[in-house]
Parts: sequence; C-alpha cells; structure tokens
Amino acid sequence: MKDFPWFKHYPKSTPHEINLYDYTSLVDLFEKSCAKYSNRVAFVNMGKEMTFKEVDELSRNFAAYLQSLGLKKGDRIAIQMPNLLQFPIAFFGALRAGLIVVNTNPLYTPREMEHQFKDARVSAIVIVANFANHLEKILANTSIKHIIVTQLGDMLGGLKGTLVNFVVKYIKKMVPEYNLPNVIPFKDAVKKGASLKFTKPDLSVKDIAVLQYTGGTTGISKGAKLSHGNIIAHNSMITEWFKPYMSQGGDDLIITAIPMYHIFALTVNGFLMFSTGVKSVMITNPRDMKGFVKELAKYRFTIITGVNTLFNGLLNTPGFKDLDFNALKGAIGGGMAVQDVVAKRWQEVTGKPLIEGYGLSETSPVLCCNPLDGGHRLGSIGIPMPSTEVAIFDDNGKQLSQGDTGEICARGPQVMSGYWEKDNEGVFFPGEWFRTGDIGRMDDDGYFKIVDRKKDMIKVSGFNVFPNEIENVIAGHPKVLEVAAIGVPDAKSGEVIKVFIVKKDQSLNEEELKAFFHENFTNYKVPKHIEFRTELPKTNVGKILRRALKEQEAATTTA
Repeated sequence: MKDFPWFKHYPKSTPHEINLYDYTSLVDLFEKSCAKYSNRVAFVNMGKEMTFKEVDELSRNFAAYLQSLGLKKGDRIAIQMPNLLQFPIAFFGALRAGLIVVNTNPLYTPREMEHQFKDARVSAIVIVANFANHLEKILANTSIKHIIVTQLGDMLGGLKGTLVNFVVKYIKKMVPEYNLPNVIPFKDAVKKGASLKFTKPDLSVKDIAVLQYTGGTTGISKGAKLSHGNIIAHNSMITEWFKPYMSQGGDDLIITAIPMYHIFALTVNGFLMFSTGVKSVMITNPRDMKGFVKELAKYRFTIITGVNTLFNGLLNTPGFKDLDFNALKGAIGGGMAVQDVVAKRWQEVTGKPLIEGYGLSETSPVLCCNPLDGGHRLGSIGIPMPSTEVAIFDDNGKQLSQGDTGEICARGPQVMSGYWEKDNEGVFFPGEWFRTGDIGRMDDDGYFKIVDRKKDMIKVSGFNVFPNEIENVIAGHPKVLEVAAIGVPDAKSGEVIKVFIVKKDQSLNEEELKAFFHENFTNYKVPKHIEFRTELPKTNVGKILRRALKEQEAATTTA
C-alpha cells in the first residue's frame, strides 16, 4: 500500500497500517470498555442517563434471559426500535448471548418486515409497541417464536417512564391496538434475567455479529454479513481517525440523531464512542426539528453525526443558529452526499467544519473520510481508512488510472464476506475488490469524489448525467430547501431530467428556476420537468429516496 498517493494526507500520527484485532470478539470489546469507564455516563435519552456499569449489568441480564428461552449461538434476533436506552441493552445483550442481530427499521411496512424476517430466519424479536401491529399482520409467515415488546418510556424510570408511556398510548394515540401471542414485556425480561444464569459463549472474530440489511434500493433487500472481526477492525480504524476529535479526559459528548439500527450510527456513535468512553445523547425523533433544537440547547456537544438532510434541516430551524457552538469540534456527514451549500452554511453558522465520509452497510461502513485534523476538502469523501484500499474500476474489472471515472471498489478487513445466503457472483471483482455500485474518481492528491450511484445515472441523448451534480447546483438556489433529480422517459432524448423541489421561499416559481437552470447547466443537463412538493420521500435516516420518486412517476405515467 506504500505507493498509494493519499498517504501524505493522512492525519498526523495516523499509521497507514494498524493493529486490527485488539479484541477476541465484540463482546470482549464491550466488556473491557464497561470495566474501563464503569462510572461514566454512556447514554442519555429523554433526560435519563445510563452509565457504562448499568449498560453492562442490564445487558448481561437480558443476555441471560435470551439464553433461558433456548436461544443459542448463531440464532438470529431482530431489533426494531428508534433511539431509546433499550437499544444498547438489547443489542449488546443479544451479542453477549452469542446471537446474530438483525437490525430492522421501525418504519418498515409489514411487507418489508416479512421479507427481512423470513430471509434471516429470525427466531426472536425486540420491537417497540408502536409498531407491534405490523408484526401481527405477518407473524404467521415467519419463524419468530419469541416476541419481546418495549414501550418508549420503559427505561426512563419511576413516574417519568409511566407518564411517557401513558401519553404516547392514550393521549397521542401512537400505539395502535395489536394482538400477539405470548408477548414478553422488555422490562420483565431484563428483571427476570437478573436471577438467571448467564453462560458466556465462545465467540471469535470469524463469527457473524450483525446481518445489516441494505435498503433495497437495488431490488430485494439483502443482509450483509458483518463479522465480529469486520466491526472490530472498523473500530480500530476509526479510533485512529477520530483521535484529533477526542479529548483525553472523557469530556466529549456526541449527538446521536441517526437511528442506531443504521450502520453509521451503530458503529461510529455506538461502538467507537462506547469503546472510547464518550457520552452519547440519543435523539428518538430527529424529524421533530424544533424539539431537536431544544434538546441540543441542553448540552455542550462536541461532535454530531448526521446526513445532509438533517444538517440542512437544522440550519433552517429557528433557534439553531443561536445555540452555543463553542464546544463543538465538528460534524461528520455520511449516508448520502453532503451538498456544498450545506457544508458552507454549516461552517458559517457554527464556525466548525462539516466533514464528509463514505461507506456502505457492506463495509461496516466507513471506507473513506476527510482528515479530521485539517485537510478536508469540500465535495470530497476524503481518503481511505488505514489498512483499506480504494480504487476505480471499469465494468470489466480493470483498474483505471488516477483521474478516470468508474466504479469505486474497495478491499479491507471491514468489508463483508458476502450477503446472507445469496449468490454473491458479481459482488466482488477478482482480488476481493468489493463493488460499491458508486461512480467516482480519484484526484491527483488521492482524494476521492463520488459522482453518483451507478443505477441512478441518467442518459440524456447519449450523455451521462449524474443526479448528485444537478441536486448540488439547485440546492444552492437561495429559495430552494430540498431537491431531488431523476430521469424520466422521453421519446426524443431517451431520458430527460425531472426535479422535485421543496421551496424555502414560497415566491419561487418555474420561470425563475428555468432561468437559473440555463445559467448553470449545459443544455442536456437542464431539467425539462419541475414538480413542487411540500416534502420529499425519505428513509428514517433522512436520506432522500429517489427510488420512491421514480416509482411514483412510473405509476403516474401508466395510470
């Protein structure tokens, strides 16, 4: 790896190659962190704090309870909840019991839940009560035998927890009626586990820890097999990378707004911050931007992670610019491209950088990131992690030269071995190069830039148009809040560009936009269709779903 051009830009003192396996398993990593930081606060949610010692004890009890059900090493357990204190207890408890965790989006439809649970052959589930009615509809079609249900306020304790659960169910009516057999309340499971025997399983770095299902944007959702070794190696890499952002006295506080079931939050906000003793403030509903800003006002946070839409939303929420950013060291964006206009405005408002990183569920996820001790470049995903190789390939598996555009491929110890019980032909190029499906290029200094997703590329009269470029430019219009671009069929050009726009200023009209387009785009890149929306479809993480827009457009066309 010594000949790769990005080495000269590595953060100061960051080694190119690192010791990847300081732990025998993720359970080993977890237990040593709990012992080291026992009395520190690990997680905060809705004002309730939970120390490392408490996470240790409660997850141990939950692990013992899971084992008492007859669940054994390698069995799959789904966890389906937003950011709550119950998540780390359930997640770490499942790993300690030797189970494989199947992270599940709480907002999945019954159809999506059924596919994932059947594909992974899930035996048990921990689900928040708000979505239990969906499970009822598909339970008979799955192999789930054990159902553990939690309510939002279960770990808040005393009167507060009882009040939250009452308000959520009876005042806000957020818990639809459901009828599931032999339901086990989460609080009861943890309580019973305290008096049960816990047997520590024999785990190694080769054992699967997580089945991280892709979003299904390329068809049927598939489970990326992430081993204990994949995530340990990833943790070692990003621990080195984050050193410039981390204080030595345990004073750091990270805002965890991305749901922990998402691979970014799970490994960066979860494992990295947990293993380094950092306090994590878990935001249950980041879509409530006004409430989110009120929560941020309570803390002197040093780090915040998120996606472009989250940062953009905060910047456009009253009160955000008035927060105290003196303790903030920076923000890390992932999950989707960080738009230049958002990064620039973030810097202007907070006085601190918004740095972009890059990865996928299949890679644990981080492959590249901008240096955190300076040297970050706007519009770039940065340079590869230690012990990681990234290169550009053509469709035939030939590695391209610096500056050429092609598919981003990577290899390293954080890359999955393959998809769960799937034919993995075509997933890797020879030499274990994982094909990301993203189109990009490497500049003269070794920094990488994503052009777009391969599948999202628009072909206009034989010319390749990448939606990211179109969206990035239009997002710079002062009256545009959000934008998405897709290709739609056209008899003359094959495809033309259609944009969906959410207005920041209601005076914005088509004529003004068209003038802006012609000023900023060559003719074949000019969007031919404009549709104004009050909102755009997004994942629960906040990533704009072009796929949903394409499906809606196709349905409208054929209707």
